[in-house]
Amino acid sequence: MNKLIKKSISTLLCCIMILGMSACSSTAVTEKTTEGSGSSVVNTSESTDISTLQKWGDAIKGKSDGETITVAMAAHPSTDAFKTMEDEFTKLTGIKVVWDVVEETNLKNKQLLDAQGAGSYDVFMVDAFWMSEYASKEVLAPIDTFVNDTSKTPAWFDYEDIMPAYRNGIAGAGGVNYGIPTAGETRFIAYRTDLFEKYGKEPPKTMDEFLALAQFFNDKEDGLYGVSMRGQRGIHFASGWMSLMYNFGGGFLDQSTIGSDKVVVTANTPETLKSLQFYVDLLKCAPPDVGTYTHEEALGAFIAGKTAMWLDATALANQITNTETSTVADKVAFVPTPKGPAGDGAALAGWNLAIPNSSKNQDEAWAFITFMASKEKSVDYVKAGGVATRSSVFDNAELAALNPSYPAQKEALISANGLVEKGLS
Repeated sequence: MNKLIKKSISTLLCCIMILGMSACSSTAVTEKTTEGSGSSVVNTSESTDISTLQKWGDAIKGKSDGETITVAMAAHPSTDAFKTMEDEFTKLTGIKVVWDVVEETNLKNKQLLDAQGAGSYDVFMVDAFWMSEYASKEVLAPIDTFVNDTSKTPAWFDYEDIMPAYRNGIAGAGGVNYGIPTAGETRFIAYRTDLFEKYGKEPPKTMDEFLALAQFFNDKEDGLYGVSMRGQRGIHFASGWMSLMYNFGGGFLDQSTIGSDKVVVTANTPETLKSLQFYVDLLKCAPPDVGTYTHEEALGAFIAGKTAMWLDATALANQITNTETSTVADKVAFVPTPKGPAGDGAALAGWNLAIPNSSKNQDEAWAFITFMASKEKSVDYVKAGGVATRSSVFDNAELAALNPSYPAQKEALISANGLVEKGLS
């Protein structure tokens, strides 16, 4: 193993142990939310017709008119999108909303303090990486209590329409789902169609092809490099590495041992080391200052036309296709993260709407989530700046025209679900 790899491991292992333990355990796989929560479905008002948005609103208004809920949300584009829908929600249901929008760094502590004391919040916006801790502290109500109750959840909400990678990968912990995914991302590749056509190349389907293409385009033309990725020492290097680590069968921890007294570290397995060597080889095909790159610099290099390819978060795609910010907007296409020796896989992250056990207005809180996160309102939500999490949104021709990366994003999420099915995300 060369000096660069040894140095990378010694520098990162300590922080990666913490990151990996948090990231991997917080996004536990939950195939369905009907098992493991101990909840039962009680349909108390089967005769109530909630088949349309208006009929549902009338039913809610009959029980909750004049109630006020308080929501603890992150400063995030999805929050801004939800706010544009507030007036319609209140008009339909009679429920008023008080917004407490907090920077992400302070939101978690504020939520946990409230859940242990005042109980003044009714809806939490929860990062997937917090789920494991919230579950261990019994902060949140299992979401199946609401989803499976047809008297509370109309068919037009359509829980199954949420992409499985999000539904089963970022919404729970310990076999129980606690949230409804409303924003998320995985990783995929953007590539320069003009360069690929010029040199008769096809986009990569495997990791070997990805590296070969990066090496081919590196210095092929003046000022051109093969690929742009995160490379800054610490968390950004780790994040970039994790974008492809699991495709090699590697990992930082043995997932089956998490939660036990003897957590097994796998950072030095042959598969993990091979993925690190691969990542280092890719970075050799990046601009020479890649060691300073966070996601912002990596994106900046690609949209400035300096690299033939880019591997990073799907959430950044709209900046690549934006003609006002990108010099390659009209000559770019996207493909999922390539398969590796261990198959498909890509990291997942995202946000959920959830209900704290301490809420005194849980039915009203669920009405808010039902409306804001429903399939019925998903197009309005995305047009207002929200982040797609539903299959129907990715398949929507109008929205795909606005965001040409949607088909590839959906493919990337299907690929990422392969990782979820292995118990990783």
